[in-house]
Amino acid sequence: MTKEDCKMIDILFPYYGDVEMMKKAVHSVLNQTYQKWRLLVFDDGYPSDEPECFFTELIAKELEVRGASRIVYQKNAGNLGANGNYRKALYHATSEYYCMMGADDMMKPDFLEKFMDYLKSGNECDIYQPGVEVINEFDAVYLPLVDWCKHLIEPKRSGLYQSEYIANSLIRGDWLYFPSVIWKTAVAKKVDFNQRFDVVQDLTMALDIIQNGGTLFFDKNNVTFQYRRHSGSDSSVRAVNGYRFNEERELFLWKASQFEKLGWKTAARTAKRHVLSRLNALTVLPMAIRSEKGEPKELLKHVLR
Repeated sequence: MTKEDCKMIDILFPYYGDVEMMKKAVHSVLNQTYQKWRLLVFDDGYPSDEPECFFTELIAKELEVRGASRIVYQKNAGNLGANGNYRKALYHATSEYYCMMGADDMMKPDFLEKFMDYLKSGNECDIYQPGVEVINEFDAVYLPLVDWCKHLIEPKRSGLYQSEYIANSLIRGDWLYFPSVIWKTAVAKKVDFNQRFDVVQDLTMALDIIQNGGTLFFDKNNVTFQYRRHSGSDSSVRAVNGYRFNEERELFLWKASQFEKLGWKTAARTAKRHVLSRLNALTVLPMAIRSEKGEPKELLKHVLR
């Protein structure tokens, strides 16, 4: 891809959650050094008119300054849930590449620019994972145990990966950070989000793409995204009540069967054992015991199976 070919990238923004964190996420998009983007917001029925007012003002400013708005805001007529809203957002993507931005995460200013630099060098990939740092609810960078483990599992160097090697790496421990991933739109639409899953749909899509010959570029050295991890997030709640781990177990056993058919024996064995997923459930167990929403028995089932 030449410099002239580098055009629009879609930033899909399925939204339901904390308003102030959402505003920070949106401002991180506005502050990108690479400015050829569209922000497509899909409000999944958040019970307040503040988000709509916020985006209405942003769109008005865009029209005043630029004569056209790069921001599109839609409020869903009814709550679609995470998976349904993701599928709706993907349906509306039209650029060659898109990312599914988290409503509480933040792009660093050079997030899109570094990806475009990768494309300008004549490279291509179906999945692009930049370097990521983790922040808490106060925007401070820190390294929880789960993310320390991710760094141990991820490939040791930047590069283009494919086939059983990368499938085995991801099924061993999902080190992708979904809101930071940039996907090739046509490839993602072909496999779509699997409606069986509400929590691990990103890993499912990545594995489906890889099984169909897709490639993943890990840009390890360019840390351009901040992933927010906090106790109030949807993924944290679904971990303590066991929902996440039940989905993971279903995904792993299903993928083990598929990997066996492909002759990917190592990946199939890793999926059947899902050791790190079970260890992760064990680390969450004390939190589940303390939480009103916790289901310790569900976590123990996952650990011992």
